[in-house]
Amino acid sequence: MAFCAGLSTQQFRRFMTVLGQASIDPGVTIFREGDPALNLYTITAGAVKLYKLLSDGRRQITAFLFPGDFFGLSVHEGYAYTAESMTPVVLCRFPRRKLEALFDELPMLEKKLLGATTQELAAAQEQMLLLGRKTARERVATFLVVLWRRLGDKTPVFALPMSRSDIADFLGLTIETVSRTLTGLKRDGLIALPDANHVAIQRLDDLLCIAEGG
Repeated sequence: MAFCAGLSTQQFRRFMTVLGQASIDPGVTIFREGDPALNLYTITAGAVKLYKLLSDGRRQITAFLFPGDFFGLSVHEGYAYTAESMTPVVLCRFPRRKLEALFDELPMLEKKLLGATTQELAAAQEQMLLLGRKTARERVATFLVVLWRRLGDKTPVFALPMSRSDIADFLGLTIETVSRTLTGLKRDGLIALPDANHVAIQRLDDLLCIAEGG
């Protein structure tokens, strides 16, 4: 709905002629790095992770995506990363060629696509700062604050759809360091861990201070 906001009824109907939908189980590869970039996607429900495999076989997760997020953008003929579902996912799928053919007809779509590209670039810059300048404690605190803002819905408790291994590969840490840091934040009373898949933020201001390097 965000992508097609502002279209007239007639324009919306034209837009819907290129739209497809897919329901995907957890742990399914949506596309792999290097595959032909045939489709663009938005998430209607669920969570997706994007990652790249390094030359030594290690994995670097570059993003966790949630409803409303757009992915599959590519300046080349192939995808620049692998996309995998973390939960049951519902996607809107836009065949790239058909969407590009609509740009002359519906120029606002091209502007929205440019906006999505700009957001992706900004997220990549934030990730570089996170990995390059912050301590393990600051990285985990930042991760929790950002995730809470996306998923918390103004309540202190939110689900973690990703594994500890995923968090480690996103933050450039080991699983042991992630677990130890979460335990430390819990011991200090900043968070609670009701179970392995949920976090409750108990002292948001203090967590923000750590995330900002204070």
